[in-house]
Amino acid sequence: MDFQLNDDEKKFLLRLVRTTISDFLEERPLQKQSYFSETLKTKCGAFVTLHIRGQLRGCIGYVTAIKPLQEAVADLAISAAFNDPRFPPLRKTEFDQIDIEISVLTPLQKVTHIDEILVGRDGLVIKQGVYQGLLLPQVATEYGWDTLTFLQETCHKAGLPADAWQDDRTEIFRFQALIFSENDFPDL
Repeated sequence: MDFQLNDDEKKFLLRLVRTTISDFLEERPLQKQSYFSETLKTKCGAFVTLHIRGQLRGCIGYVTAIKPLQEAVADLAISAAFNDPRFPPLRKTEFDQIDIEISVLTPLQKVTHIDEILVGRDGLVIKQGVYQGLLLPQVATEYGWDTLTFLQETCHKAGLPADAWQDDRTEIFRFQALIFSENDFPDL
């Protein structure tokens, strides 16, 4: 992945997520932050993921680069905490338990053969008509999946049969992600 962030930029984004969620929970006006660095003005796809005791608690993202990274992360903090349809909105009592992870995505690359997919490096997007599913690179690693299982699970995420990746109407894309979390910075 060519795009990089230094440790100060990563820490800033992680604090931005925590502050944004806290302000929302406390019903304080959300603060428009000035840009921390020129790098954070770069438009990137991104995801914000929340865990509590190692269990997923919310994950929402932008697959494509529609906003500057700093703005995207602030938006996604609210979405991951309060708008992930798989979970109820985050409660004040849970706030101190969340662990925050951010994934910054590279542009999508069309896959012409599954040999191009490298588990642990790539995330996947599978599209067929109105159906679309995405799994971040770390998901396959966390579950110990091979390439075939990763493809099947991404099909399931899209609401498609497990073998839909073999259908000529299905498009497969891969991407990489720069992944960092609060756990990477004990001094945060």
